[in-house]
Amino acid sequence: MEQIVISQNDDIVMRLLHFFITVKEYNPIILHGAKDEIWLEKLDENYQIIRIVSGYIHNNEQLDFDIYKTKQIAKKIKRKTFSFNNMNILSIFVNLGDNVDLDNYHVNKVDCASVKTIKDIKKYSFITEEFPNILKENNYKEKGLELFVKITDDIAKKNELENAKNEEIFKQKKPYITVGLIIINVIIFFLGHIDITILDKMFLPYGLDREYYRLITAAFAHYDVFHLLFNMYALYIVGPQIESFFGKFKYLIIYFFSALTASLLSLSFMNEGGSLGASGAIFGLFGSLLIFGYHYRIYLGTTLKSQIIPLIIFNLILGFLEPGIDNAAHIGGLVGGILMSMALGVKYKSNKTEKINGYILSTIILCFLIYTAFIK
Repeated sequence: MEQIVISQNDDIVMRLLHFFITVKEYNPIILHGAKDEIWLEKLDENYQIIRIVSGYIHNNEQLDFDIYKTKQIAKKIKRKTFSFNNMNILSIFVNLGDNVDLDNYHVNKVDCASVKTIKDIKKYSFITEEFPNILKENNYKEKGLELFVKITDDIAKKNELENAKNEEIFKQKKPYITVGLIIINVIIFFLGHIDITILDKMFLPYGLDREYYRLITAAFAHYDVFHLLFNMYALYIVGPQIESFFGKFKYLIIYFFSALTASLLSLSFMNEGGSLGASGAIFGLFGSLLIFGYHYRIYLGTTLKSQIIPLIIFNLILGFLEPGIDNAAHIGGLVGGILMSMALGVKYKSNKTEKINGYILSTIILCFLIYTAFIK
């Protein structure tokens, strides 16, 4: 039987991939046209991008071009992922020529290292300081082909787990809550037009007189058929997505909290008349979609930029231009949806600090809106 030989370059590439993917939980980036290099991303690390380059680079001129190309690709990734800070990049070369001098290449957001054996990591303090356990995690008992099989198996299991998580998140579920909300809105609309006193008891009036339930009931009342159809269509489009992404219980919390903050801000700016409609709560769902899209911007960056954000901006501008539209409610709902979504968290993405900040900010904005609506 022909013996399989693992080259030194393949060995070090697999070791590095195993550490960054299975230990540090970096995710591979698919780049069309990228040859002899592997790109990994993790946007909440100090090194947002790590490149492992196996192609031969024989002089500094070729290295300069490689760094230039890397920066251009990083700019595109930055725009796609809505990253506000410059992306720090670690390029690890496993096949660097002896004529290449790296002394001047620890600059300008791209750090370069030449690693031909795993022990070469010790030469680069910027790697060992950022990843202090990288050498310890590469202390394998297995050798040669046995090590290669172990590493590839571990990476495959990690990728399988990540794929299962993504499938769980993005798989569409039955939108029972959304359908229920639509049915309730439709029933209340018809009841309100059969008996006008029902509608009178639900809308949010100027000078609210301790009938605080109206802060919520106003989100289920509508002026006319067009008003109802427009809001229910919007709820039908965005509601199932939030219900699927966040789960039914969190979805309900986001919806009602957004309805509450929408009513409170509307009341704060109200000089006469009243307000009603589900649009404030629906804008809260738009805000929730922003939070989800930001956390999954590697997958939804293009959709976030080309569809979700323009849709929100268009509707807010329309609210300022068209008379009779309660834009204060839209803004209040949008802010409420964003903050409550932060507090509840995006599954597999949000950390404890972000959730705590979300709860704190949600409490602050709620207290502020209560103050402006009832005390000031």
